[in-house]
Amino acid sequence: MESSEQSLEKHLITEEPFYLPVGDEIEIGLATYHRKLPLLLKGPTGCGKTRYMQYLAWRLGRPLITVSCHDDLSTSDLVGRYLVKGDETIWVDGPLTRAVRVGGICYLDEIVEARKDTTVVIHPLADDRRELPIDKLGELLLAPEQFMLGVSYNPGYQSVLKDLKTSTRQRFVSLSFSYPDEKLETSIVATEAGIDSDLAERLVRLGSMSRGLKESGLPEGASTRLLIQAGLLIRSGIGIRIACMVGIVESLTDDPDLLGSLVEMVDAVF
Repeated sequence: MESSEQSLEKHLITEEPFYLPVGDEIEIGLATYHRKLPLLLKGPTGCGKTRYMQYLAWRLGRPLITVSCHDDLSTSDLVGRYLVKGDETIWVDGPLTRAVRVGGICYLDEIVEARKDTTVVIHPLADDRRELPIDKLGELLLAPEQFMLGVSYNPGYQSVLKDLKTSTRQRFVSLSFSYPDEKLETSIVATEAGIDSDLAERLVRLGSMSRGLKESGLPEGASTRLLIQAGLLIRSGIGIRIACMVGIVESLTDDPDLLGSLVEMVDAVF
């Protein structure tokens, strides 16, 4: 069974993640941590929420344990469960419990995807109690000062069935993320993909154009992540048009009309 020290070392981020702030989000994140407040990140896919949490964990020198939430995520998946190993039954901590024990940062990505009966388990951790009840062990864990809870979701995919309960939302300090302005996004794409600024600028222009198709039925335009992926393909020797097609266009939609519009944008920019 993994010790607390091994878990701590495993999840520490030792090299500075590349992150360019767009506002006061770093100062807010640090203040949130030091005041023992939970943090909620809102924003579209691929806009830098996860990278921000990685950077924050690096700045704080705390391990980051990330959970990608989904429809089948249960309370036991987060807290822990008994497992049979050989001739004995042993308890195995879930990621949330591990983060509390080692004083780490637990980041629940896309929390609205999890079942509502599952997310209720974070309530006592997200208020001034800062405690985690483990019913199966009859144990109540008090979070150390170093523990931090972070969650994220994409408001663009909100629905009646997939939204945070008011009782959950109002426990958090909330930060809204969006795509950076073109100059900053160009710098990010150029650095992350290792391409020249002229090519990065054109990819960003394509991304900005695609985001204008929302009224035509495209749920979301190209994320910064997709632009970086296309840049990496080009850097690897893939032709620009093909890289844009497989790295951006085909990842956005299957609708023939929207695909046609996106292809026209690629031709116009490149």
